[in-house]
Amino acid sequence: MRAVLSTGSNMEDSRAHLAAVEEEFADELIATSTVYRTAPWGGVDQDDFFNQILIVDVTESPHELLARCQRLEQEAHRVRDIRWGPRTLDVDIVALYSDNGEEITVDTPDLTVPHPRAHERAFVLVPWLEVDGAARLGGGGVDKLASALDDEVTPA
Repeated sequence: MRAVLSTGSNMEDSRAHLAAVEEEFADELIATSTVYRTAPWGGVDQDDFFNQILIVDVTESPHELLARCQRLEQEAHRVRDIRWGPRTLDVDIVALYSDNGEEITVDTPDLTVPHPRAHERAFVLVPWLEVDGAARLGGGGVDKLASALDDEVTPA
């Protein structure tokens, strides 16, 4: 199964937190975007984020992948007390694809794939396009979704 992961951090050594995710998936890594600097999303006053997209081929189920992502967040001492607030590490499953390229959807209380707000977030779409110019989300091209947004995303 191919997975598109979005990583983000705006606390402590953000680059090291993102690198830890890349290291975790090193043997499954297909592509890694540049690290981008983006303004915080969601209206909470905080430092800018460092964001990156990883495309990985994994063998675990979607929920096992979620548990792995959450373990990485826990190892970075992620605290979830303010929605869209500052964080040491955020690892989101943006999209999943079967071995034949079909988009996989998951809708359970603890996991929704594709990520329900990915189409609204330039910090997801711009780095994703960097590593996969033909990326598709929800049946549409990521390039069209990204061009509809006016958020500023710049390489860090």
